[in-house]
Amino acid sequence: MEVRLFFRMRDQVVFTFAFPIVFLFLFASIFHDRMAGTGATASQYYVASMTAAGIMSTSFQSLGVSIAVEREQKVLRRLRSTPMPPAAYFLGKIWLVLVTGLLETALLLAFGTVVYGVDLPSDVTGWLTFGWIFVLGITGCALLGIAISSVPRSARSATSVVVLPFLVLEFISGVYILVTTVPRWMLTVGSLFPLKWLCQGLRGVFLPSAAAAMEPAGSWEYGRIALVLGAWCVGGLVLCLLTFRWRGRDE
Repeated sequence: MEVRLFFRMRDQVVFTFAFPIVFLFLFASIFHDRMAGTGATASQYYVASMTAAGIMSTSFQSLGVSIAVEREQKVLRRLRSTPMPPAAYFLGKIWLVLVTGLLETALLLAFGTVVYGVDLPSDVTGWLTFGWIFVLGITGCALLGIAISSVPRSARSATSVVVLPFLVLEFISGVYILVTTVPRWMLTVGSLFPLKWLCQGLRGVFLPSAAAAMEPAGSWEYGRIALVLGAWCVGGLVLCLLTFRWRGRDE
């Protein structure tokens, strides 16, 4: 039902899938020089980073706004009064996030491969690495989105409350600005959240191994990526359990 409702709103579908591709085209066209000593171009860098941002957009931003709107419209209260298990509601949301996240990732990678020459993994290990980064990343971001949906006081303020921190994270996590030019203290702040590690992991999957030299640690740090994203999955679940409300604050 969640997937059907989403695809019935054509304007939302077009905006959701076109937004990261448009931004990828803009940034990759403006910054397209070859990055010295990495074996990659800035355009290829932006394909990996914008793919990570697209994953967080379809999970964190989408759930944070949509659940806040459904709460104010009393959809959550009506669902809670039915025999439907509460877990069914969240499973529906997670399924929607997985479908839209996979579709958006596929579109971005196809665009990046055709237009900017990004090399897709040529072995099973590369795709397995992509798989666990994608699953941990989208799960942690989705749980964080469910948790932040309880922060807005109204549906009108939901977009501002959710989009502002997401936009800030995009700048300090190396999405719009090359990670080599982001001030170290900003990267330190960004490393507390999943987007920075999602970007770094996807760069490790789709960029040449020599490109690891531009990372702050000089390597892709897959172990740390798994640890941080896994911690956000657990922490996000705890936040959801502590903060989620079926009713608005004024009800």
